[in-house]
Amino acid sequence: MRNDCMKEKDCASYCCDMRGMLSFLILFLLSKKPMHGQEIAGELEKRKGMRPSPGTLYPALRALRDAGLLKEAKKGKAITYSLTPEGKAGLKRAKEHFCRVFTGVLEQ
Repeated sequence: MRNDCMKEKDCASYCCDMRGMLSFLILFLLSKKPMHGQEIAGELEKRKGMRPSPGTLYPALRALRDAGLLKEAKKGKAITYSLTPEGKAGLKRAKEHFCRVFTGVLEQ
């Protein structure tokens, strides 16, 4: 687990970076229910209008796992991802960060 991720500012910026917010969206989707990679890709496609390539999605999932925010459960060939307690806390901080960053954007 990344020790710096437990600091509010660092975790929020890691979970909600401005380079596309893929990590934030993955955490958000997994807060609803555990999912496998193709299911996550399908949900991202519904929300963003384009399906992420495996070369984009799986490194992001690996990074979130390595940061201690996700856990994996393997059943056959499928790997199902779910949030760890640290992932739930990180998502909460990322949502707060997101709201601070984007408050007022639509009003301008």
